[in-house]
Amino acid sequence: MSVVLNFKSHITELFVEAMREVAPEQGSVSVLIERPKQASHGDYACNLAMQLAKPLRKSPRDIAHALIAALPKSDVIEKVEIAGAGFINLFVTHAAKQAIVHAVLHAGAGYGHLHVGQGRRVQVEFVSANPTGPLHVGHGRGAAVGDCLCNVLQAAGWNVTREFYYNDAGAQIDNLMRSVQLRCKGITPDDPSWPEAGYRGDYIADVARAYMACETVEADDQRTTGCGDVDDVVAIRHFAVAYLRREQDLDLRAFHVEFDVFSLESALYSEGKVDETVAGLIASGHTYEQDDALWLRTTDFGDDKDRVMRKSDGGYTYFVPDVAYHLDKWRRGFVRVINEQGADHHSTITRVRAGLQALDVGIPKGWPDYVLHQMVTVLKNGEEVKISKRAGSYVTLRDLIDEVGCDATRYFLAARHPDSQLVFDIDLAKSKSNDNPVYYIQYAHARISTVLETWGGERLSLLNANVSLLDSEYETALLQQIIDYPQVIENAAQELAPHLIAFYLKELAAAFHSYYNASRFLVEDEAVKCARLALIAAAAQVMKNGLALLGVGAPEKM
Repeated sequence: MSVVLNFKSHITELFVEAMREVAPEQGSVSVLIERPKQASHGDYACNLAMQLAKPLRKSPRDIAHALIAALPKSDVIEKVEIAGAGFINLFVTHAAKQAIVHAVLHAGAGYGHLHVGQGRRVQVEFVSANPTGPLHVGHGRGAAVGDCLCNVLQAAGWNVTREFYYNDAGAQIDNLMRSVQLRCKGITPDDPSWPEAGYRGDYIADVARAYMACETVEADDQRTTGCGDVDDVVAIRHFAVAYLRREQDLDLRAFHVEFDVFSLESALYSEGKVDETVAGLIASGHTYEQDDALWLRTTDFGDDKDRVMRKSDGGYTYFVPDVAYHLDKWRRGFVRVINEQGADHHSTITRVRAGLQALDVGIPKGWPDYVLHQMVTVLKNGEEVKISKRAGSYVTLRDLIDEVGCDATRYFLAARHPDSQLVFDIDLAKSKSNDNPVYYIQYAHARISTVLETWGGERLSLLNANVSLLDSEYETALLQQIIDYPQVIENAAQELAPHLIAFYLKELAAAFHSYYNASRFLVEDEAVKCARLALIAAAAQVMKNGLALLGVGAPEKM
C-alpha cells in the first residue's frame, strides 16, 4: 500500500474529486475535514453534504450517499458511514496508521514539512525594538512568537525572510541622547535636573562610560567610536544607538534568534523615501491642509477619523515613516508581509493600511498581515517581578534567560495564543515536574533515548520492524498523535499561530508517557520489541522536529 503522510489532506483530495462528480458547479465550496470528538464516530468527519444541500436543493443524506459513491478508492479508508442529518464519518485502516512509523523514520527531520507555501516569499518583521535599552520581556515574547512563526512557515513550504526594523529616529532617540549626555557629565537620575522622559537604567551609565573611553562598537553594518566630547550630540546619538543595537543583538543571539535583514528608520529619511511617500500621498488627492498641518484622509479607507501626517512644526507623525517602510517592502517584492508586534501597535494598523491604499500602487486591501501579542507578567515566589537590576524599570529578556534558560524562556513565551495575556511563572519554568510543560516534553524525548540506548541495537534495523503488531490502545493513541503532526503545522501556518505546536507537543508527550507507564519495550519477543522501539523512535523524531520549530532543544539525557 502507498504511504500517506498527511491523512487530512489526502481525505480532502478524495472529497474534492467526489464533488467534481456530484456537484461540478460548486467548486467554490471548501471541503472541511475535522477530527470527531468521539472516537466511535471515526477518525475524520466531513460536513460537505450539509454545505451542498442548499445549492443542490437536495437532502444532506442523499448528497452524502452520492459523495460516498463517488469517492475514489483509497488504501487509507476502511469504511465510511453517514451520521445524523448527513455528516460523513470516515475510519482509517489500522495498516495505514501503522505505516506512519516507517514514514517518519525514513523522513527524519523532514517529517511534517509541507508544500503549502509553494516556495513563495514572505517577509516576517518582528521584535523591532527601539534601540533605547535592553530588550524587555515583552520584546522577548515578540521574538519567541516571531521566530517560531518563521520556523512554522518554513516547514509549511514558504520562503521566509526575517527582518528587524529599528526606530532609530524621533523623540525617543533624542531622549536617549540627552540621557547619555547627562551621564557623561556626571549627572545621575537622582539629580533634580534629570528630564522626566530621560532613561534611568544603569545601562545608560554603561553607554556613557564606553563613549567617554572612546570605545568602538559594531552593530550589523554600523561601526561607531566614542569621542569623549560631552557636547557633540551627533556623536553621542550615533554611539548610543550603535551600542544599544549591539546589546540587543547579543540578547537575541542568547535567545537563538537571527535576522536576515536589518532596516533603519533613519535610512528612510536619509534616502528620501519618507519625502517620496508623502509626495505620493499628496498626489493621490487623499490629503489636505488644516491648522498648519498636513492630514491624510484615512476615513476614505475605514478609519474613524483623519490623521495628521505632518505636524505644524514640520515633523512627521510616527505612522508616516511606517507607510514609507511598508511601501519599500512591497517594492522589494514581498507579496506577503507579516508584522509581529505588541498589542499597543493596534492603532497603527488602520493608518498604515490606509496610507498604502491611498498611494494606489497595487497593494491589496488588508496588506500587511499582523500578529499582535499581549503583555507578559513575570512571577517569582508568587509575586510579580517588575524591575531589573540592569534596566531599572522593567524585566529584561536576558534576566529570564539567565534565570530559567533559553529553552524554557522560548517555550513559555510562545506557548500561548499571542492575543492572550501571559503570566510567566519563573518557579514553574525552573521546576523538574510534570507541571512544567518544557520538562514534561523534553523528559519524554530523554526517556525514549534512554530506552533506545539500553537496547543498543542498530536503529536502521527498526525500518524493518513489523509495525502490524502495534495494535494496543496506547499504541493506537500514539500513532494518531504522530499522524496529526503535519496537519498541526499546516494549521499553525494558516492561522499564524505557532502556539499550536506547543499544545500539540504536550499531547504527544502525554500519549507517550501513558504508553511508557503501561508497557514494556525490551521484551523477549524480538518482533514485538522492534515494533515498539520503532514506534517510540518515531515519536522521538516528531518531538525533536516539533521542538525545533519552537527553537527548543531535545535532550537525550536529563
